[in-house]
Amino acid sequence: MKGIHLFAKLEYVNPVGSIKDRSAYWILKRAAERGEISDETTVIESSSGNFAAALAAFTHLVGLRFIPVIDPKISSTHESFLRRICPKVVKVEDLDDTGGFLKTRLEVVKHLCATIPNPYWTNQYGNLDAMEAHYELTAGEICAEFESLDYVFIGVSTGGTIAGVSRRLKERYPNIRVIAVDTEGSVVFGGAPRKRHIPGLGSSIVPPLLSHAEIDDVVLIPERETVQACRELLTIHGLFVGGSSGSAFAAVKRYSEKMTGPKQPTALFLCADRGTAYLDTVFDASWVTTLD
Repeated sequence: MKGIHLFAKLEYVNPVGSIKDRSAYWILKRAAERGEISDETTVIESSSGNFAAALAAFTHLVGLRFIPVIDPKISSTHESFLRRICPKVVKVEDLDDTGGFLKTRLEVVKHLCATIPNPYWTNQYGNLDAMEAHYELTAGEICAEFESLDYVFIGVSTGGTIAGVSRRLKERYPNIRVIAVDTEGSVVFGGAPRKRHIPGLGSSIVPPLLSHAEIDDVVLIPERETVQACRELLTIHGLFVGGSSGSAFAAVKRYSEKMTGPKQPTALFLCADRGTAYLDTVFDASWVTTLD
């Protein structure tokens, strides 16, 4: 981009395909080290796709049972994967009072934890291990790559990524500005709730982990702009990425006029996942016409 040294961190090259691989791995690792899970444990989690896919792969690898709680907004790719690898998948259908499904999913998680022997809820919305994963792993890799960094743009959903990354980067680069990227219709930063169509960004609750994040500014991106940015990343830059990545790139473009100073700034945005799960939505011209 003109006037900016812009870098993208491609988290879709993780083993199962998204940045959620890191938190899934770290949460299970820490829980095992503390003795909170054993061979008899059933792992339970609410997810819109990526975190469930990561948990499904890693629990399957070590022989643990996993029950994902999903909703109709999940991509057909993720749902198909989960139904092939998990012995049980619970799909909610009822909207909550915000017009989304998250609160409904969480109620089902609580019910499962109360009725299934030896449950373990990974709780990606409030588990400090999720934040630690990104502090140690994601941000650790960024710190190893850059001598200096002026801006970082991070999509927000559960809050774990931005909490962990922002804290580590603020320690390493005291003058860095952390820009949170959210979608219109999300309540994370006080917006009015309304229907959202693209999973993986935004939330119908304020995630507890967000209180640990060190954020300098917030950019809200409408979903049509997300679509446009995803397509631009693919056709111009050769990056086949998902919705939150497109939103982060759109936020960089919106914010570029504010990136002033005596030298050309260095900026980074996170590409949380690949575009495969979005072929029927973001990359489908007929679907895009259904957006508000």
